Amino acid sequence: MTPRTRVLIADDEPLARERLRTLLHDEPGMEIVGEAADGTTAAESILALNPDIVFLDVQMPGADGFDVIEAVGPERMPFVVFVTAFDRYALRAFDVHALDYLLKPFDRDRFRQAVSRARQQMTRNNGNGEVERRLAAIMEDLRPAKHKTDRFVVKSGGRIFFVRTAEIDWIEAAGNYVKLHVGNDSHLIRETMNAVEGRLSPDAFVRIHRCHIVNIEQVRELQPWFNGEYVVFLKNGTRLTLSRGYRERLQERVGKPI
Repeated sequence: MTPRTRVLIADDEPLARERLRTLLHDEPGMEIVGEAADGTTAAESILALNPDIVFLDVQMPGADGFDVIEAVGPERMPFVVFVTAFDRYALRAFDVHALDYLLKPFDRDRFRQAVSRARQQMTRNNGNGEVERRLAAIMEDLRPAKHKTDRFVVKSGGRIFFVRTAEIDWIEAAGNYVKLHVGNDSHLIRETMNAVEGRLSPDAFVRIHRCHIVNIEQVRELQPWFNGEYVVFLKNGTRLTLSRGYRERLQERVGKPI
């Protein structure tokens, strides 16, 4: 008997999921264990269902295929067949890193070729981390904007979700973590303040203290304090300290002397 291969389909387009489902049903030994129509559900399903292969749409709204890999972690990802409408540059990058993809629209022969390659990779896999390195490399190549991200991955209570940077009021250092303050909620992520600062757009966020970064749009008022420091009042009433060492940064962003 053909060994069962557990498959997850992750694509935001219903017709694309239906197409993959139909083709998979015609492949012996392929068992569809789940489907996801968005990146958050895809990441949670991968962790919960532990599929052998995931057909992963690169361009999903809210959280794309690369966000899914970041959320799950390359070391925990199953074998990935990317489903994409990317341009030639991106397709060459997939080829360079020996990662398979299906270019929309694809036919039955190309699909079967992708399934065959995935099964071959699974057979050859010896746990040396090669697939993980390929996934990490493709993210570096195709997501240069990751360093100026528009969302953060948050893992909490067994769930994965994405916090958009525009929704963040301010950010606080919390030991080995960083706390994102979003309205009345706060979320911990395992990052350093320097790493988080490097991923934020300097047009939208500014560091005002070694422990605080603020969304410039949320700053309501500045009041002088003492020893050259200021109190920063946010629109939600939060009071933070602007250290002397960071005063020039804020002055450059707001365009006014402080």
